[in-house]
Parts: sequence; C-alpha cells; structure tokens
Amino acid sequence: MTSLRIAGIPGSLRRNSFSRALLKAAVELAPPEVEIEILDISNFPVFNQDDESSPPANVTAFKEKVRAADAVLFSVNEHNYTLSAAEKNAIDWASRPYGTSAWERKPAGIMSASTGYMGGVRAQLDLRHAMVFLNMFPINRPEVIVPFAAQKFDADGRLTDEKVRKTLADHLVELVRHTRVLTQSH
Repeated sequence: MTSLRIAGIPGSLRRNSFSRALLKAAVELAPPEVEIEILDISNFPVFNQDDESSPPANVTAFKEKVRAADAVLFSVNEHNYTLSAAEKNAIDWASRPYGTSAWERKPAGIMSASTGYMGGVRAQLDLRHAMVFLNMFPINRPEVIVPFAAQKFDADGRLTDEKVRKTLADHLVELVRHTRVLTQSH
C-alpha cells in the first residue's frame, strides 16, 4: 500500500501545549503507511492582504508542505469559543492569494484537547465552517475531543488515556480511508 503524508497543524504556539501533545500522539499511533509531519506556525506575521503576493519564506514553506501533503490533521485550541489566532492566521496565509489556496480539496482530520469540560468542540465547529469556503473535506467520525486534558496526559506530555488513544487511532484510520477514497475519485 502506498504511503500517505499528513501535515499536522498545531493550534497553539506553546511547545508543551495539549494540542501539540495530541499531534505527537497521532505521530505515535499513525498506521505504518502514514507519515505525519508537525508543521511550525510559530513565527508567522499576522496575515495582511498587502503582503499576500510576497509572503515570508517560512509562510511559503508552510504553504508548500500543506499543498504537498495528502491530507491535513488539525489539532485545534479553543480561545474564546473559537480557533486560536495563530491557527486562523496559518489558515489565512495558506489560502491566499485568492485562487492559490493550499487547502483546496484537501482531506482533513480535526481533533482538540482542552482543560475544560467542552474539550475544544466549539473551535472544531468554527474550523468546519471555514472548511466550507476552503473547499476541504473533513472526516466526521470518530470525533477526537479531549476534555480535562490535564488528566489525560502525563508530565512528559504523553497521551495516557487508553480510550482517547483508541479513538485517536481510529480517527487516523478513517482519515487514511477517506483520503484514499477521495484520491481514487480524481
């Protein structure tokens, strides 16, 4: 079976965030034919349409990695009931200028982890809204929503909750299946 490349998009700039830890768990739990690269969005300037035709080198490299990936895996952070500014900014940079979006027809997985009881579900919903305009194809189930994340990761940031690990592994299997179906239909 041919391998798949998945671009992991963190929702936080913090090195030890739960969203980054969830992406690291995805790397660990990915099927053997899957390579997940966690992309860096930490030093992007705030998107400004005046600069979209000549973005900084790190933004251009990010956009090319997204474009080259077979699928993307978002690990969202919820800030004030929506996506983090950093993640939204990365989405905006890779979608511009109009007509050059790296997100076009891209299969996607969505997951979130939060210290609260909602687990980032509202940010996931906002990302799904943006995906309509971006013409992306997210999987719907199984949902990876990790509430009370501080209790589900150890001190080293390793996901220890077996139920969540199983759901995440199943999410990745579905993302692979979904990606293969979409690829065959082209």
